[in-house]
Amino acid sequence: MRIGIVGTGRIGSFHAAALSRHPQAGSLVLADADPARAARLAERLGATAAPAVDQVFTWGVDALVVACATAGHPELVVRAVRAGLPVFCEKPLAPDLAGTLAVLREVESLGGTLQVGFMRRFDAGYRTARELVRSGALGRLHTVRTMTADPAPPPAGYLPGSGGLFRDCLVHDFDMVRWVTGREVVRVYATGSDAGPPQFRAAGDVDTGAAVLTLTDGTLVTCTGTRCNGAGYDVRMELAGELDQVSAGLDDRTPIASTEPHGPPPASRPWTGFLERFGPAYQAELAAFVRLVRGEGENPCDGREALAALRIAEACETSRRERREVTLDAVPGGPTTPAARAGGS
Repeated sequence: MRIGIVGTGRIGSFHAAALSRHPQAGSLVLADADPARAARLAERLGATAAPAVDQVFTWGVDALVVACATAGHPELVVRAVRAGLPVFCEKPLAPDLAGTLAVLREVESLGGTLQVGFMRRFDAGYRTARELVRSGALGRLHTVRTMTADPAPPPAGYLPGSGGLFRDCLVHDFDMVRWVTGREVVRVYATGSDAGPPQFRAAGDVDTGAAVLTLTDGTLVTCTGTRCNGAGYDVRMELAGELDQVSAGLDDRTPIASTEPHGPPPASRPWTGFLERFGPAYQAELAAFVRLVRGEGENPCDGREALAALRIAEACETSRRERREVTLDAVPGGPTTPAARAGGS
């Protein structure tokens, strides 16, 4: 098997390294807007560097991994599908909802294979939480709380094209809400604060946000996120039912301290970022992609699943901006596929 990878920045380099170690991934062809960067990574991994993206296609690959800047995702995904290649694309599929819908129409009209990168579906803690919810071990689920807290803001130049806190960051939480609970979101109310670093105000974004989601069965969900969590990288999901409650993401590296006299000690090595925290999950999702390409596994997160999470983020952004409740049926792109069918891998 020969896999092409477009984009050799932080996440693309991580994916390339993971695939280079996979016993069934075969050889890699790397390309980047900066050919020298692709060449350096290729030399380090024993891969082949292409002078431009076109050569990734003309030299012949069996699948494509898209890990470049977001603006390049739509064209590359469509090009790969038109070439008959299975494609893995880091989220998002496109910079906006309209672009995402256009890509999905093309993929579906051609019967293409598309896996989107929502790595939390492969995290051990989230998978166990899902199993407990689905088995009934927690009883009737009444409350869900999620948190995504970055230790420091991204570069100011990243913000204007990021889509904002809800689309860029909390979209992972929205995916987990559906995937873990097996329920859909019917309405949201969201708000945010830009009281932190000035680059957020300049970009029309917020550094901290919160959303209340109501699920189809009445379960209430609160999702909070911030770009300014100096204690470290903190990603958690708490699920409370009538019989029990559990938390994913709570361990001896969670960057939170108890004020109780006999509480657990603060983390001595708090998580520093998403690649460290979710490294094994990223590797597992690429292993799932290899199985998908080989015809040995189901698609753990297709384009419609990614669209469902994005529609929730769109509703939250509209709610924040317009200061009102938004129902999901008012967001283009529905109805979505049932969350219950997305079993992971």
